[in-house]
Amino acid sequence: MAQVIANGVYLGAQYALIALGLTLIFALMNVLNFAHGQMYVLGGFITYTAYGQLGLPFIVALLASGVTLGVIGALIEKLLFRTVIRRSVREESTMLLAAAVAYFLDAVILLLFGEKQRGVPKIVNGVFVSDALIMPYDRLLIGALAVLFIGAFMLFMQFSKPGRAMRALAQDRVAAQLMGVRVDRYSMIGFALGAMLAGVVGGLLVAITGVNSGIGGPISIKAFLMVMIGGAGVVGGAIAGGFILGMIESVGLSVLHAYGDITYLVIFAALMVFLSIRPNGLMGKPWG
Repeated sequence: MAQVIANGVYLGAQYALIALGLTLIFALMNVLNFAHGQMYVLGGFITYTAYGQLGLPFIVALLASGVTLGVIGALIEKLLFRTVIRRSVREESTMLLAAAVAYFLDAVILLLFGEKQRGVPKIVNGVFVSDALIMPYDRLLIGALAVLFIGAFMLFMQFSKPGRAMRALAQDRVAAQLMGVRVDRYSMIGFALGAMLAGVVGGLLVAITGVNSGIGGPISIKAFLMVMIGGAGVVGGAIAGGFILGMIESVGLSVLHAYGDITYLVIFAALMVFLSIRPNGLMGKPWG
């Protein structure tokens, strides 16, 4: 049981970090970023290139991944989403744009890095062993870093001026604008921060699971699952959804492995029942 809980916490920390970026973008702009998984993949490949190929320290490679994805996210928001939101009267336009960005990034990633699975050398060697738990040290380190990044994000949102402005936008966009919040600026910062989180977690997990050009879609689906569990646009809900999904997946893989690969079949069935009871998720309203 201790092993299952430890695996669930480890997975949950990674998943929560993925979902945070997606739900932040939705809370600020009411945009479902279908390209979030592709941003994760791109972050993984940047870390692979900087750490595995160029030999830079892992933390430098991780920083390069986050900064690069932050810049890409800012450019996507400013040049694409901002224009479409201003000119279009239909919300479906942003969904189509997000899907187009996802397919574009898929093509770019495939062109630059190919379709093979890529991995990097272990960050830390060795395995922690006790009577009830076996956990490689690199997983412990990655899990601790993920929790650290989640904590830093929450502190940033709670106490910094940009964080308070973005929380105000998530709570009431019109009222925040009337109070002097520069909507365009903080929407761009929020989109950049969401993309940066995707890049960072992609960089973290390339050291454990590797990365390939075909996992962007499945990662986005997992992120949407977490957002639906916690409540669309709710930052705290994204964290809760991530840890819940991680724990369910860990328990499912341990209990249901004898019946084949049906863990996600059970998860999707449970999600349908849950959403029929609580269609707005656990928390149900934007964090502000």
